[in-house]
Amino acid sequence: METGFDHRARQGRDFVARHGETVFNAARRLQGDHPHTPLTRAGFAQAEEMGRALRTLLGAQPALTLWASPTGRALQTLAVIAEHLELDWHQARTDTRLVEIDMGSWGGRYYADVVAEVGPVVNEDGLLRCAPDGETYPDIAARIGGWLRDTDDDAGDRLVIMHGISSRVLRGVATNAPVGGCGAPVLPGHPQGSVSLIEHGREALVHRGSGYAPA
Repeated sequence: METGFDHRARQGRDFVARHGETVFNAARRLQGDHPHTPLTRAGFAQAEEMGRALRTLLGAQPALTLWASPTGRALQTLAVIAEHLELDWHQARTDTRLVEIDMGSWGGRYYADVVAEVGPVVNEDGLLRCAPDGETYPDIAARIGGWLRDTDDDAGDRLVIMHGISSRVLRGVATNAPVGGCGAPVLPGHPQGSVSLIEHGREALVHRGSGYAPA
């Protein structure tokens, strides 16, 4: 499996954002790669915070390529941010490789019910335990790494709206973080509504969200 990424190929900066809180998050259900779980009012508020933070940093109508997971929650988050930046949401690109971890038959179920059957599903490092019929972290790193390599010639800066687990893997791959116990390079998690900046293989947190912190 190839997970390494040559950050020298990227000529711009990557702003990697975690979408706002959803109805599944609020209900403590395993969301996984579910295609559409709408944002809550708190989730929209977190998207507003990200939009204001990026507007302060980048100004109006910045030269910014917009990317998002094709899930509804990522696109809703992007719509709010794009309005703050005075950018056209319809110009956003999507890619299925940016979706969240596939939780298999655990997807959509309440955390408590799965825990009652199999034990803890969130590890000490905040990573989700992989479902027996779900996706592994090396699987995620492979698809994320493929997206990074296929788009490394994007001109200038870009904003990428993603998910809790998949963004941790993308950030890990993009910074060539060490492969951890999960079998993939993964960076520590940020709360919902957070934005990281990755430039020349290094990461900085530009906005810490007010949402739920673990996976």
